[in-house]
Amino acid sequence: MDKLIRIGVDTSKSVFVLHGVNAAERPVLRKKLRRRQVLEFFAKLEPTKIGLEACGAAHYWARELSKLGHEVVLLPPQYVKPYVKRNKNDAADAEAICEAMSRPRMRFVPVKTAEQQAALMLAGTRDALIRRRTQLTNTIRGYAAEFGLTAAKGLDKIEPLLARIAAAALPKLAKELFATHAREYARLKVEIAKIEAKLMAWHKHNELSQRLEEVPGVGPIGASLAAMKVPDPHAFRCGRDFSAWLGVTPKDHSTAGKTRLGVITRAGDEALRSVLVVGATAVIQKVKQGKGQPSPWLVELLRRKPPKLAAIALANKNARIIWKLMVSGERYNPARAVALSDVGEARGAARRGSGSAPRPSPTSLSPQTRTVAMTTA
Repeated sequence: MDKLIRIGVDTSKSVFVLHGVNAAERPVLRKKLRRRQVLEFFAKLEPTKIGLEACGAAHYWARELSKLGHEVVLLPPQYVKPYVKRNKNDAADAEAICEAMSRPRMRFVPVKTAEQQAALMLAGTRDALIRRRTQLTNTIRGYAAEFGLTAAKGLDKIEPLLARIAAAALPKLAKELFATHAREYARLKVEIAKIEAKLMAWHKHNELSQRLEEVPGVGPIGASLAAMKVPDPHAFRCGRDFSAWLGVTPKDHSTAGKTRLGVITRAGDEALRSVLVVGATAVIQKVKQGKGQPSPWLVELLRRKPPKLAAIALANKNARIIWKLMVSGERYNPARAVALSDVGEARGAARRGSGSAPRPSPTSLSPQTRTVAMTTA
């Protein structure tokens, strides 16, 4: 067999298909393995480059194959799909992975450690329990309404509603079923409290997460998710790339020299993006209530744009700040953020041709502010 330089592996629960090429880019390996045969087969090979799609169990296989001396890369499935020539089958997918991983500008997914995946499991379990609680409360409200019992919005109204149901004159079967839902609700409440306590303990013991929490609108949940889901911030060239990865940048439909921007792409991690948007919305609500010390940039933005659009813009800005804090190791500095907001506001006024605020010269800023301005402004 010719020397392998690259192997693409299409994974599944029990069947693994391999496609390998030599230095001449000719296929020299086409093989199907069962799950129990994978590590045994790769242990006999000389160290080479292996590519897998970043799907279920991919990080586990990347760690195991790396222990055998191989260089393992994970590819986003959407970047592999264009290389599938025709039809959808395991062999074609493995060949597409092998071809895609050879591209010099291909983007790869950092391999997560077992500890990082355990932390992500903690966040995912919390989300699943909260979704289940929401589903259960909607079920209770719906069934109660059928018997003429309603309650206002909010989780704090569920337990009083259950108490009213228990005291109401309802059929015996209905009361038994409502009691079942009440026990399930109480159990979920306890489980969520335990999970959130573990999440806060993780947050307090993670230095990066504590630094990110200082950014207004991020909070402990957003900071924890960012620290968990971005193991290598240096994979992004700049803060703009990071915010684009989160999906808070506009979708581009430009053609023929005409710029046409649409709604945000909503690409990337949905959980982290939603937490940042909710946090930004909370900040805007405080500003509208006259509380806090908002930046001049945010005040001016709210004067010109609807609150929901401003929330997306603030989430975008916070994402860039998060990236900067990750790669620099610095702490959030509110004074510097206000200075950068003033720079952005002056630039916006200059672009709009208002003439009310001249565009500041870079020499008028301190060297430290100029460095951050080039990255996050």
